[in-house]
Amino acid sequence: MPPTLPRIVTSLPGPNARAWIDRDASRVSPSYTRAYPLVVERGEGAAILDVDGNWFLDFTAGIAVTATGHSHPEVVKAIVEQAGKLIHMSGTDFYYGPQIRLAEEIAALVPIEGPVKVFFGNSGAEANEAAIKLARYHTGRPRILAFFGSFHGRTMGALSLTSSRSVQKRGFFPLVPGVDHVPYAYCFRCPVNRRVETCDVECFSFATDFLFPRTVPPEEVAAIVIEVVQGEGGYVVPPPKFLARVEQVAREHGILIIADEVQSGMGRTGKMFASEHFDFHPDLITIAKGIASGLPLGLCVAKESIMRWAPGSHASTFGGNPVACAAALTTLRLLKDQYLENARVQGERLVGGLKGVMSRHRIIGDVRGLGLMVGAEIVVPDTPDLRKDPKRRDAIVEKAFQRGLLLLGCGDNTVRFCPPLVVTAEEIDVCLRLFEEAVAEVESGFLAP
Repeated sequence: MPPTLPRIVTSLPGPNARAWIDRDASRVSPSYTRAYPLVVERGEGAAILDVDGNWFLDFTAGIAVTATGHSHPEVVKAIVEQAGKLIHMSGTDFYYGPQIRLAEEIAALVPIEGPVKVFFGNSGAEANEAAIKLARYHTGRPRILAFFGSFHGRTMGALSLTSSRSVQKRGFFPLVPGVDHVPYAYCFRCPVNRRVETCDVECFSFATDFLFPRTVPPEEVAAIVIEVVQGEGGYVVPPPKFLARVEQVAREHGILIIADEVQSGMGRTGKMFASEHFDFHPDLITIAKGIASGLPLGLCVAKESIMRWAPGSHASTFGGNPVACAAALTTLRLLKDQYLENARVQGERLVGGLKGVMSRHRIIGDVRGLGLMVGAEIVVPDTPDLRKDPKRRDAIVEKAFQRGLLLLGCGDNTVRFCPPLVVTAEEIDVCLRLFEEAVAEVESGFLAP
């Protein structure tokens, strides 16, 4: 059992961590973005042990992946049992029970109207690749609409949809043609509207009033791809009328809606899917991250009437691997039985606590989120538009790490909180205390942004 968290016994990074980091630098791709020098030995629940014996409180969950916590014993048991029977027999060419059972379970849960079918891949990027291929195949239309600030993956099709950071695209042009971007539920021309409660459907008028009449004929658009809650873009929760307007426009022009629920799905927002908070009904949903508690699995779920592509149109050797499907089936059961409600309750505690921290520290300009998908925006106080402050954001994440709290950034200046859905009230309170300590230190130590 881990000790009371956190427990830091060395300087960070410790000597063993420094040795591993040196080895990594000599052989591992430099394209990875490491937030801080953490070298993990093992995990349990919301606890992480590093190679020097330091215990951390994990509010990253492997980027919102370990929904049932690290190495949940029931998930581990399901993995071991399935591995003892069958590790791999490609679902592209053969049939096996775990994949079929998981398709049935997911079909009963997704907020898509009518019968659905499921395509299995290995990641969120693969799920999104499948979705845009299927949309083009079904509609015969060439174009796709996505949103500024979005992140859908780094494979070439998914990267073409992505617009969270230009570095992700630098050096890789030309990308997949036919993708256009429009503002999400805040306007890049109006910094005040970063606070989405002030935003209205005018943000989407860029598409309907400008793009469609001038450069993108709507009858050529196969799909609108949208994160129901924007992830890498800053944990932005849209107002319901924004999503209602997106759905209305799509229906008017016969455009499919692809809801990217890779990060917001699987109980992360306190409901199984974020779409359920908004009475939002997409035609396709992409799922990954939390579905298999850490094993690689990505799903593209679509209306049966849409997923009618011919055999060989799309496939995956490893997608829907029996072991990953067994982990997912156990994860779904645990979410429904226990952790979905816990995500809602502890999410309310986290948001309430962070708003209290915001009331005491002027560099926090906004707290927003649903369930355990929560962001705190770091700003320059007393500027007319509460200017974004990525420098202080990064410093807060680093100071939290030094205290034994694992956090990540998202967007330009947001600290994200996405702990495992098993997190306890006591762990929420420890997180709030350590985060406020980090905020106070950064606030007092920085004279200028």
